[in-house]
Amino acid sequence: MTDQGIQVTPDERSEVLKNKTGRATYVEPLPLWDKVSGILSDFTTHFTFAIDSAGSRSYADGLAFFLAPLNSSIPVGAEGSGLGLRGGNMTENNTANPFVAVEFDTFSNPWDPSTTHVGININSMKSVTTAIWLNNITLGAVNDAWISYNATSKNLAVSFTGFLDNKTTQGSLNHVVDLSNYLPELVTFGFSAATATGELFEKNNVISWEFNSTLQVGVDPGRKKFKKALVIGLSAGLPALILVSTVFISYVMWKKKNKEKQEDYSLDLFMDNEFEKGSGPKKFTFKELAFATNNFDEGEKLGEGGFGGVYKGFLKDENLHVAVKKVSRGSKQGPKEYASEVKIISQLRHRNLVQLIGWCHDKGELVLVYEYMPNGSLDSHLFKKTSPLTWSVRYKIAQGVASALLYLHEEWEQCVVHRDIKSSNIMLDSSFNAKLGDFGIARLVDHEKGSQTTVLAGTMGYMAPECVITGKANKESDVYSFGMVALEIACGRRPINVRAQEDQVRTVEWVWKLYGKGKLLEAADPKLGRDFDEQEMERLMVVALWCAHPDSTFRPSIRQVIHVLNIEAELPILPSNMPLPTYHSSTLQNLFIEQSSSSGYNASYSYFTSSTGTSSPSPLLLHTN
Repeated sequence: MTDQGIQVTPDERSEVLKNKTGRATYVEPLPLWDKVSGILSDFTTHFTFAIDSAGSRSYADGLAFFLAPLNSSIPVGAEGSGLGLRGGNMTENNTANPFVAVEFDTFSNPWDPSTTHVGININSMKSVTTAIWLNNITLGAVNDAWISYNATSKNLAVSFTGFLDNKTTQGSLNHVVDLSNYLPELVTFGFSAATATGELFEKNNVISWEFNSTLQVGVDPGRKKFKKALVIGLSAGLPALILVSTVFISYVMWKKKNKEKQEDYSLDLFMDNEFEKGSGPKKFTFKELAFATNNFDEGEKLGEGGFGGVYKGFLKDENLHVAVKKVSRGSKQGPKEYASEVKIISQLRHRNLVQLIGWCHDKGELVLVYEYMPNGSLDSHLFKKTSPLTWSVRYKIAQGVASALLYLHEEWEQCVVHRDIKSSNIMLDSSFNAKLGDFGIARLVDHEKGSQTTVLAGTMGYMAPECVITGKANKESDVYSFGMVALEIACGRRPINVRAQEDQVRTVEWVWKLYGKGKLLEAADPKLGRDFDEQEMERLMVVALWCAHPDSTFRPSIRQVIHVLNIEAELPILPSNMPLPTYHSSTLQNLFIEQSSSSGYNASYSYFTSSTGTSSPSPLLLHTN
């Protein structure tokens, strides 16, 4: 223990201390799941930590929060790359010494991404999923991490802070895993860390730690009654015990099946009530859609998103190719989000919106059927395809997305706030016309009302800064997201590019600097060469910056955007320097942001910045191994 918290690894650079590992674990075991009931524990943890290289730009290896069997100890011959969790073959799935961990990895090994990262690891140092971690290890900056496990959805979710240009960043990742398949009922939990040789040295300190779990084995009154009944049964004799046990087990099985039937019926009734106002889309059976997609064959998969897989299918009776979105059971998109998507999009009719063909809620399965877009998503053409979109096609796409937003914001009977406008949610038909899709988190708002309070939702990088602070999404936040997409179209860059030069990591800041210098066209996508209309390029970039103004009151309406893009209005005059909002650190501590790879028909990804630092609370005592 030091005044900086728990020092998990030594802080001397002596050659004797190379490849040192350490652990700090809680003194009591954690009941992770109950063998009798099969119930898994929910848990949440929040901790602050600092990894400090004392000014050196060469450091290794990292820190991890982990769960492992009670007899777990630092492996013999452990090296830095194992973070005190593994020795020997780092990438082997070693079930003899199981663990589940969230690693903050500061050194890129052959099996790692090429940069510092956060990963979820199961029995191996090769992570099952990773996210880039922007940090300030040379100055020992303090970071926050939030880890939660939902026993119902089996979702292990991680949200964490970092630093870029002295500003706080937020990242996240998640993975669906049944912890009872990998770990015993009782586990030890805490922190493990490692350093490498002299010049790759770092300190790994845990400054504060909170942990909460829900499972209390043996405390449940119902369990006590059962134990009491079991004792009475034993005293009455074995035949009576067998009879009581048989009746009890039969009752439990009947009750479970009855509950499942009631839940399916309630879900179907709920869906029917929600969709009865919709017109056009057809209700399919799950069997029909399984046949259309060759039983959801992996070879038909178009992509994987935060809500599940999207598959190409063919409806024989309609002679129609479709895109089938199958919501996974571990998904964050439950019945309410599913119903929202169907209820909203089934009533919308516009040439620049993806058309909903049908839906299915058969025996708990949630499936949506869309028109098939043969040219995929906009992001696949901007960032993945070797043949770039021509400028005329790009400009038409920007106008099409703006037209879709005008319909949603002003022309339909209610204002629809989309809340997740990004290039992966913009689909392209056979003629490269833009069609906006994925209404899973969209909300209806009365035209006279400005905003709606929501749980934080959307995709970082595209999300307006005020949404992070207030939790309110409105037309102005949709316009901000459109601005981010417009910059992608013009510049061929994502909103955040950590591999870019330091002053070009955030596309909007970089382009605004060029605007202030009168060199805006230098930001044009180099894949276009000079094959673009310079006036249109400038027009699209200036409109994008206007939409991305940090102060929402200075952003245009989508109707104003269309007027400028159609050369029906003059370009606005913007400040030479990009205005910067100020956030409070307290707002960061309540955030949970879901990431997943994008699929073109559904959501998500992950970073935002804040101009605040992170506080350093006093350390909590831990039991140290």
